[in-house]
Amino acid sequence: MTGSTVIAGEDVRADTLSGRTADRGVHSTRCAVRVIARLDIKGPNVIKGIHLEGLRVVGQPSAMARRYYEQGADEFIYMDTVASLYGRNSILSVVEEAARDVFVPLTVGGGIRSVEDAVKALRSGADKVAVNTAAIARPELLTEMAKTLGRQCVVLSVEAKAREPGRWEALTDNGRERTGVDVRDWVAKGEELGAGEILITSVDREGTRKGFDVALVEAVRGRVSIPVIAAGGAGAASHVVDLLRGASADAVACASVFHYGSCPITAMKSALQQNGISTRP
Repeated sequence: MTGSTVIAGEDVRADTLSGRTADRGVHSTRCAVRVIARLDIKGPNVIKGIHLEGLRVVGQPSAMARRYYEQGADEFIYMDTVASLYGRNSILSVVEEAARDVFVPLTVGGGIRSVEDAVKALRSGADKVAVNTAAIARPELLTEMAKTLGRQCVVLSVEAKAREPGRWEALTDNGRERTGVDVRDWVAKGEELGAGEILITSVDREGTRKGFDVALVEAVRGRVSIPVIAAGGAGAASHVVDLLRGASADAVACASVFHYGSCPITAMKSALQQNGISTRP
């Protein structure tokens, strides 16, 4: 990581904010597909819903993280699902616990409203921060974070809702609020402003376990040169295979397919390899 952060008179190198980052390094993209476990957090629990609604408890973060790490998860994404709604972030204790047990990159999102919030997340053990609602409200936040922390730390999270064929609207507040912002234009602007990675979640497919919105992922891929993480819809390894055959995603972030045990991470990686798709060891 590059860049420096000045907080309360301190000059803190971004690569020292997370003590474990130096051990992991920054992985290159466009090679092996990353298989990421996504944990949506509400209070002390991992929750899951359909279309980002009807959330129900599916487990405890620490136990699930250890299990997915042992199965070979390449990264984790932790999302506080109510942080933007209530104007606070209570996920950092969960991240601190995860940082003691797993040794792959951690991305934290939900309630990141400033550079200071991002620094707190990194100091808690995160390697990257994901921003959605605050970036829509104030796009220059992406630039501020990239200049201070390095753009490799900045993930632009986009919740996409289909409005008509070939057009998607970006939503905020965990899919609760409309913005009128076109997803394709927004991801292009996000890269220009400093985002180092795009997390694109299909609200229409999220939690359905019916497969990814391949057209959405490919539309986003066509507008940016930075890595793209696809999320929303995985219910089987075949869905990931179909996605990667139809769109150039650098990573997939899955939840239900892992939470409900229909396809463990080891089985998913094996299926991808059998279909000629390279994965990380």
